[in-house]
Parts: sequence; C-alpha cells; structure tokens
Amino acid sequence: MSDTVHVLNGPNLNLLGTREPGIYGAATLADVEALCRAEGAALGFEIHFRQTNSEGALVDFIQEARGARGIVLNAAAYTHTSVALRDAVAAVGVPTIEVHLSNVFAREAFRHHSFLSPVVRGVICGFGPQSYVLGLRALASLPPAP
Repeated sequence: MSDTVHVLNGPNLNLLGTREPGIYGAATLADVEALCRAEGAALGFEIHFRQTNSEGALVDFIQEARGARGIVLNAAAYTHTSVALRDAVAAVGVPTIEVHLSNVFAREAFRHHSFLSPVVRGVICGFGPQSYVLGLRALASLPPAP
C-alpha cells in the first residue's frame, strides 16, 4: 500500500473560477490542486491530481488508483448519472471519499441522488475547496489497508 492519494475530478471542473461563481466560488482548479498538494504534503501523501470531462477516462483514472492509499473523487455531474463510475469505485477496493464543492442537497432535486455514495467511505459537500482538504483528512484518519 502506497501513500499515494488520487484526487480525481470530473466534467466542467476545469472551468472553476469562471463557471457559476455564485455556486462554485472564485477558486480555480489550479487553486484546488495547490490546496490539495499542500494538505497532502502535511499528511505525508503523494498527490496525483487529475481532471477529465470524459466518463470513460474517469473510469480509467479510478482503475489506475488500485493499490493507492485512497481516492478523493469529485465526479461532478457523473455522480448523479454514472453506474460505470459506481462500479469502478466498487471494483478497485480503494478507500474513496466523495466530495462536492457545493451542498448538493440544497440544490436541484436531481443532485440529491448519488450513484457513488453507497460504495464510498464517506461524502463531504458544501465547503467549497475545503471539501477536498476534509476528504484528505478523512483518508488520513483511516488505517492503511493491509
């Protein structure tokens, strides 16, 4: 088991900072990555930070995390639509924390359902970029898998 944590981001998160700042804030994805790298270093994690707009590529990223200490996953809209992502998370057996920048439960009803939640260790939402920090801290609180 390595001390690598994969921080994986789904569709449209590359537009952070300009996309609906009233919902998602002014931080860019580069800002989120810097925050994750700083927190990861403090926790002793090597961070692999990636983003894609493609569902298949996100499945590949999840599969590539096999053997890692954990995954922090913001699947964005795919959270609410993708059985393929759910199956990938379940298949790799890597502790995964689902994160969202916004409070999905204070938004549209379709965002209240997550295909991922039943197969992840926990869900953190509504804290903006700090959701990622909290996700990393949650992984650090878990004992490493044998």
